[in-house]
Amino acid sequence: MAKRLAVKDRERCIGCYSCMFACSRTWHNAIGIEKSAMRVRNYPGVEGAFSVRVCIGCLKPECAQACSTGALRLSKRGFGVELEKERCIHCGKCVKACSIGSLQWDEETKMPLVCHHCGVCVLFCPTNVLEMREVKINV
Repeated sequence: MAKRLAVKDRERCIGCYSCMFACSRTWHNAIGIEKSAMRVRNYPGVEGAFSVRVCIGCLKPECAQACSTGALRLSKRGFGVELEKERCIHCGKCVKACSIGSLQWDEETKMPLVCHHCGVCVLFCPTNVLEMREVKINV
């Protein structure tokens, strides 16, 4: 059975960004957090409270539906998306279409940063905020 990334317990987040560093390094060989497909942010005015945004692996992704070139499409896994970089026209409509605001934008390449639901962020989270959940896909 396939697994997808999920936020298990947001309140446990300590804002260390280990998950974001792991994602950036694994998928883009980047040192910082800018290339991460997920986001951890402080809640404005609330000390020690963090927002954790991850792709939930939609079965009918709004981001892919908004992509007029087909560069972003439903993944072969049956949930989430895949990016065909050569077809991307750098318009950003995909990011705007994500109703939960989890699709991230790479300012350098002008392309979306797609979550691969690989689980590397889960492995590096020291407080078990994230998990990989089994998902049943009806084909």
